[in-house]
Parts: sequence; C-alpha cells; structure tokens
Amino acid sequence: MVEMERVKQCALTLKINVLQSGAEKYIHTAQIDKPSYIEFLNSILDDEILVRQQKKMTSLLKRAHLPSDHNLDKYDFSHFNGISKPEMKQLRELVWMDNCYNLVLMGPPGVGKTYLAAGLVHDAAKMGYKSYFKTMEELVEILKLKDISGKALNAYKRLLKADLIAIDDIMLFPMKKSDAVGFFNLVNALHGMCSIIITTNKSPKEWAETLDDEVVATALLDRLLFKCEVVKLEGNSYRMDNRKTIFNKPTPNGEA
Repeated sequence: MVEMERVKQCALTLKINVLQSGAEKYIHTAQIDKPSYIEFLNSILDDEILVRQQKKMTSLLKRAHLPSDHNLDKYDFSHFNGISKPEMKQLRELVWMDNCYNLVLMGPPGVGKTYLAAGLVHDAAKMGYKSYFKTMEELVEILKLKDISGKALNAYKRLLKADLIAIDDIMLFPMKKSDAVGFFNLVNALHGMCSIIITTNKSPKEWAETLDDEVVATALLDRLLFKCEVVKLEGNSYRMDNRKTIFNKPTPNGEA
C-alpha cells in the first residue's frame, strides 16, 4: 500500500495524471494480461498523451470563440454557392495554412462566408493549431482597449501567437482612421507568421472608401493579398431560402 501511494505521489509530481488517478487499474490489468515491461510503460504513456491531446483540443476550441454553426461535415452542397466538394476538401486539408496563405471569402449576405470561415477555424483547432474567430467589431474593440484593459491585452497577445485568425464581416461599417491604423498594425505584425481568413461583402477596391484612407487601404491589401486565395461565393441567401416562420406551412390542398 505504501508503494502504491508513492507511485501516485510521484505521478502527481511528474503530472502523469492517468497514472496518478488510475495506478490500481494499470497494475490490475498488468497482472491479468502480463504485458512486457515496455508494453506496460507504453500503455500508460499512450493514455497520458491521448488525455493531454483531448484537453488541448478542448481548450483550443473554447478559446476559438466559434459561432454555433461551424461543422463543415454538415455543409449543404445542394445549396450551391461556388464551392465544390473537391475545393472544400482542399481547403479543409489546411495545406494553405501551413504555407501562411490567407483566404478572402467574398460575396453577398447569406451565401455561407461566416459558416465556412468558422468551420475552417474549427478544423484547425481540432488539429492542434491556435485558431481564433473574431468579428471585425470584436477585433477593433480589442485593439482599442489593449493599452488600458488587461483582458483585451491578453486577447491581443493570443492573436499575435495565432496560427489562424478568421475576421468576420470586415469593412461592413466605416472605420475611424485610428481603428484602421490599429488593424493595419496587427495585420502587419502577423504578416508571414499567421494565416488570416477574411469574410466580406465588399471588393478590395471598395475598402479605401470604407477606411476613408487610401494609403492605409493599399498597405493593408498589400499584406493580405500577397499570398492569398480570393474565393467568390454567390447564389441566393441560405438563410432566406431556409428561414423559419411562426406560421404553419400550408398543406398541398391549401389547408394549414
């Protein structure tokens, strides 16, 4: 019994949690299965690695701040918006991200820009990448408050260490020049170090008008489009075609 407690204490010190909490189980299983010494050790180490990977993935997904709809396994290809299954497969392999390419998802409201961006962030987080989903409004708030708020500063520091950042609805509303400069400084700091996904319903040519500063807009586009794939989504709004109603739908004979 003393020996077992020492094993647990050593496991606690070394932070081998599966051994600290399940030492008796491992000993009991070994007495029955009679594995070799190396098999016995590997079974403990494999379990510990799996638990740590699961904890890391859970943490990454929580910090990603994903919207509720983000599972690309459920992507509706029957509602065609310009993305084919082979193209989706290639995007989900994330080779472009490993090569620090950016993505610009452009198109009218409701064609799946946000869903696709969030889904790619979700895939990246599950694969162990530090990935974040932010609306443009949330990002501007972080940039404005990082010098006076510890919470905003911590969020900003996490972004600087990110592997992938999705920024939703960029240029949806006009930006103050100070906010535009702050955004440019972030993109400049991430340039070549992190992939960025942009969703927007405006073409890059319209960004200068939204930013009210052609110089900043040009510099921003230079960083974002240097290594970038522009994906133009099209079609009817998925939300409008599948909108919910409080009324019962009529039956074929016209009755509710």
